[in-house]
Amino acid sequence: MLNAFLWGLLATSSLILGGVLANRLKLSNKTLGIVMGFGAGALISAVSYELILESVKLAEGTGYPGLGLFAGAFTFYFADFFIARLGARDRMAIKASEQSRLVIPMVLAIILDGIPESIVIGLGIFEGGTVSLAMLVAVFISNLPESIAGSTGMRASGWGRKKIILLWIIIALVCAVSTIAGYSLFSGAPDHWLAFIQAFAGGAILMMLANSMMPEAYEHGGKMAGVLTVLGFAVSLTMVLMEK
Repeated sequence: MLNAFLWGLLATSSLILGGVLANRLKLSNKTLGIVMGFGAGALISAVSYELILESVKLAEGTGYPGLGLFAGAFTFYFADFFIARLGARDRMAIKASEQSRLVIPMVLAIILDGIPESIVIGLGIFEGGTVSLAMLVAVFISNLPESIAGSTGMRASGWGRKKIILLWIIIALVCAVSTIAGYSLFSGAPDHWLAFIQAFAGGAILMMLANSMMPEAYEHGGKMAGVLTVLGFAVSLTMVLMEK
């Protein structure tokens, strides 16, 4: 269980790193868009091969993977819609205004993004005894631009550096606890329910990518964001193949 927590904390530690970078460096919007594109590509690959494909193999001949995929997507959609109404509609927007950076909805939104990824990391440790390197790297990289954008908005709202870093530490810890949930709560579940959970997380992550991450990557990174998305996909796929 401690092992699952530590791996989850490592994956989400990029939220803290992003806060530090935002406080110390002036990164261009284009750079953030390109990093976001790379993270999106890595996550697409990890979702495809580490979640959806494995889910189909685990529950072959049943409808659980398909049910999980759409259940996860629509659950994320409605939860995201509710949080957006609270004021965190553009939490991943690189040029978001400080008025949109209401702290409570922003925290809820980032946790909503992070929980499916963290649960998957814990579930992978339970199933195979080791963490998926492809998923770990994809989650780590994809968190960076979100954290940097959020930190920039908080600084514009008058937040101090220490307060910003403390908030990211708390969020990272909450997401790391979700890794324990993925490791322990589903340990006794039959294969078809494990497949459902994997596909559920995959659907939620894909919805997040399509609605938030990829549009921002293209808007600010331009066509280079597409190149980096393909590169991120290729790097993540290479990791998947090396683990097999």
